[in-house]
Amino acid sequence: MKKILFLLITGLTASVSHSQDVSDAVRYAQDNLTGTARFRAMSGAFGAVGGDFSAISVNPAGSAIFSNNQVGVSFSNQNIKNNSNYFGTEISDSKNSFTLNQAGAVFVFHDHNPSNNWKKIAIGASYENTNNFNNRIVSVGTNPTNSIDGYFLSYANNGNGGAPVPQEFVNLANNESISDLYRYLGSNLPNGQYRNLSGFSAQQAMLGYQGFVINASDPNNPNSTYTTNVPAGNTPGKGDYYQENEIFTSGYNSKLSFNIATSYKDRLYLGANLNVHITDYRRSSSFYEDNDNPTISTPTISSLRFNNNLYTYGNGFSFQLGAIAKVTKEFRLGLAYESNTWYELYDELSQSLYTTMRATGGQPINKSVNPDVVNIYERYTLQTPGKTTFSAAYVFGKSALISIDYAIKDYSNTKYKPGRDFTGINNQLSNQLTNAGELRVGAEYKIKQLSLRGGYRFEESPYKDGTTIGDLNSYSGGLGYNFGSTKVDLAYSYLERKSNQGFFATGFKDGANVTSKLNNVTLTLLFEL
Repeated sequence: MKKILFLLITGLTASVSHSQDVSDAVRYAQDNLTGTARFRAMSGAFGAVGGDFSAISVNPAGSAIFSNNQVGVSFSNQNIKNNSNYFGTEISDSKNSFTLNQAGAVFVFHDHNPSNNWKKIAIGASYENTNNFNNRIVSVGTNPTNSIDGYFLSYANNGNGGAPVPQEFVNLANNESISDLYRYLGSNLPNGQYRNLSGFSAQQAMLGYQGFVINASDPNNPNSTYTTNVPAGNTPGKGDYYQENEIFTSGYNSKLSFNIATSYKDRLYLGANLNVHITDYRRSSSFYEDNDNPTISTPTISSLRFNNNLYTYGNGFSFQLGAIAKVTKEFRLGLAYESNTWYELYDELSQSLYTTMRATGGQPINKSVNPDVVNIYERYTLQTPGKTTFSAAYVFGKSALISIDYAIKDYSNTKYKPGRDFTGINNQLSNQLTNAGELRVGAEYKIKQLSLRGGYRFEESPYKDGTTIGDLNSYSGGLGYNFGSTKVDLAYSYLERKSNQGFFATGFKDGANVTSKLNNVTLTLLFEL
């Protein structure tokens, strides 16, 4: 498969990458609840508790609660089931995956000098899989009104906000192949009157035109508007279109943290983290549509399949500051701040379109538009929002504890950079996203060496409409056993969230109502050194 590099053209006002949408940014702005089994069993309510590897990812002061050196590793099995409802047709699919969820080490250095009030320093390092992207969503149904032709028409007629895509750009010229034309549109668009046209827009128009989904209303006018070749039906609206949308995703978002914390009189704990974020995300989607609408003497589209394969990878940086105070021997308060995360990301995209045309009394005509090209886009920056966490915990000696965390994250502060190249999408992020709160409650009760745990988590939607991605509810429980220098913890968590995201961000925005249910089992092994 051929690969091309998109070049930034002076004066280009469109995005330097493919057509990013709001959901792309939200994907990296959200963190799933991962970590050790103890942490997950208590729904992550550890901001004022500390003494756990994953607690350090919430409040970096938590490592100073450790009394001894520890190393640990956690494994998770995740099963996610998606129930999709698309215009009344329901279908379910699921995906199972096994991951190394967390690994870490903390080393504690005590100062036994009675005149020194700074009693210890803790240094730690941990790896955490903050988001597991392995998923599969299948949606099937009959759309009574809209066809995917709207997607191709939106790019052809609007040119990413500018004039219609010139016909000579989407028509084969000088005997160019599909691959050569697709490559040319991606990397060599001229300046001047076409400066408002991005290579991605022209490529989408070219796919639709060459697949005969759209056609020029006036072939003699190079700047002609485009019309659809998808036939209308006899039903109210536009027609009935049977549609299938399959989305397969894989990959991860992970975080490598380096921690330092200290204790003052064993009453005040302060800490800081430096975090390196790594992302590797693959998304393969296949959209199919057919119709039984009346044919005419010239060929019209009876069915099509549109494939998109996206690969996003890169890394980022963030930092965290935190404090835990023992107000009394039993009561603790915590405060933590996590900075924005600054990602440097790269995208690779490949596309193909296959159509079948019919005319009255004629045989089906199959058309393949497969450029066999991978677009490699320029690096860009994504800034995801920071988060502030307020925590409280009450510890009943060595037998029990109850804790609560409340975190605030303003998703509307998510931004693509450089800003001059992403004005449109940044405005959408600001207008569509909002401030979201997250509540986590956890409890633990010890019976000699056995620990029993439970928790609840609620997270608000990051969208103002509350439906594109809905609120999250999660329940968890688990147990642990202390063998002395070795501890074994086991946790189970259940998560449910509804969403309604369009299959495409432009032109054709219909999507399914999806209820996602995630079941996770985590096992942690801890060793004191």
